[in-house]
Amino acid sequence: MKTTALIMAGGRGERFWPKSRKSTPKQFLSLTNSEKTMIQETVDRMLPLVAIEDIFIATNRDYKALVKEQLPDLPEENILCEPMAKNTAPCIGWGAVTARKRYGDAMMIVLPSDHLIQQPALFRGVLKSAIQTAQDTDALVTLGISPTSPDTGYGYIQYDTEEDAVGRAFKVKRFVEKPDLETAKKYLMSGEYLWNSGMFIWKASTILKEMEEKLPEHYALLEQIEKAIGTEEEEEALEAAFGQMKGISIDYGVMEKAKNVYVIPSSFGWDDVGSWLAVERINPGNDMGNVIKGDVVTVNSTRCIVQGGNKTIAMVGLEDMIIVDTPDALLVCAKDSAGDIKKVLEVFRAVNRTELL
Repeated sequence: MKTTALIMAGGRGERFWPKSRKSTPKQFLSLTNSEKTMIQETVDRMLPLVAIEDIFIATNRDYKALVKEQLPDLPEENILCEPMAKNTAPCIGWGAVTARKRYGDAMMIVLPSDHLIQQPALFRGVLKSAIQTAQDTDALVTLGISPTSPDTGYGYIQYDTEEDAVGRAFKVKRFVEKPDLETAKKYLMSGEYLWNSGMFIWKASTILKEMEEKLPEHYALLEQIEKAIGTEEEEEALEAAFGQMKGISIDYGVMEKAKNVYVIPSSFGWDDVGSWLAVERINPGNDMGNVIKGDVVTVNSTRCIVQGGNKTIAMVGLEDMIIVDTPDALLVCAKDSAGDIKKVLEVFRAVNRTELL
């Protein structure tokens, strides 16, 4: 059976403002030690396992040119441009009917475009195990990250450590939302919980059957898209279907309700690169604990994250700060307030400063 990959690249990455903008969101930026962008790294990781002609990018129409520029070897017809953002269930459903239309059926590896994986060979080994499990059981398979701390920023997956595993995969008991700190500590101590990575492996036929049962209205609209694929009516059908679909995540719409779900506990140097704090986790700091890029001078400053631009930045007596310089905007933020950066964009929207979004 053909193995395909659907890479989701439609997000805005607002927590990485002012580098990440509506015109160039974070998946199209280089935020790690690599000179390549996040989406380029994601595709490169998959190439030993999936041929480039079998990789699909689901993105916003506004980003089609960026995808073509950064992934010139990707067939243009493999860029699935959503007419509007409707969360992950419609996006994944469209990818599944596209695979069914092209191949009859296929294995699907579904991945975000903006995660860091520091051990790609180990990652591909886990994916191979997940593919085998999905083929053998007709199950929905996900990758759970073995937690290293009681992190409150991730959803968790509880799995059955007693029941016989299928290969390296264990039966999922339940998905849980982001917990408070005390609950996260209990999860960590129990040894029964994994971080939800948002990565999935299944047959196109399996996820579509689940969507038919659990999201029947969405499935009916996806069938309309499938019938129109490759015809002159495709864009019109896509616009009409997405216009009628409710925005819903695949986790809430399918995974939390499905019975035949397995998870593979995984450790391959994963980071979801969710905010500027990730830069500190994935890049080495200097002797003062500062993570610096650009022309930066520091005096008595520690544990700061600095992304310079075209000008010299001088820091004196600062601790635990984030400073990001771009040609038209400068961010100065306490590290413990990094989660509030999106509120700055809410202010810009309120005063119609759209040039800064």
